[in-house]
Amino acid sequence: MKSKVLTRKFFCRDCLEAAPDLVGKLIVCTDSDGVRTSLRITETEAYRGEEDTACHASKGRTKRTEILYGKAGYLYVYLCYGMHHLMNVVTGAEGMPQAVLFRACEVYDGPGKLTKKLGVDGSFNGQPLFGNPRICIMDDGYRPDIETLPRVGINYATPEYRDILWRFADRSRKERR
Repeated sequence: MKSKVLTRKFFCRDCLEAAPDLVGKLIVCTDSDGVRTSLRITETEAYRGEEDTACHASKGRTKRTEILYGKAGYLYVYLCYGMHHLMNVVTGAEGMPQAVLFRACEVYDGPGKLTKKLGVDGSFNGQPLFGNPRICIMDDGYRPDIETLPRVGINYATPEYRDILWRFADRSRKERR
């Protein structure tokens, strides 16, 4: 199968559908010198709505979270602990805040490590993942066996949402977790 760039339509679905389908796809970034980096996604996490106490939208609509209420297929990139940029893609219907966190890619286990490798910073916030010369997601036909797990690093969430199985991982990467 020839690799194809995912279109906006792919992201216009609930995060619980999009998140497992993103596992196995390729994140492709091109830097200002034209150097292209491609990494296979091995883990994602879904964050769904104001009721999800782990989701940034749980506190309602703010300047920071406005993008989560917007159109699907746009990046939500934020600084974590003042040093790591984390990258999410908005999914679902406009006005219903949800996103998928890119948690790990191949040998880059951890959302901060993968954004560093790709050169993703705050300038990517609000950028589309389609029709964008800097970044896109490609499908080359690889279909991993997916396992579901609890999300990571959300001790502030209520037990219901802290323990929910909304992390999706390529089962063949199990040894890395």
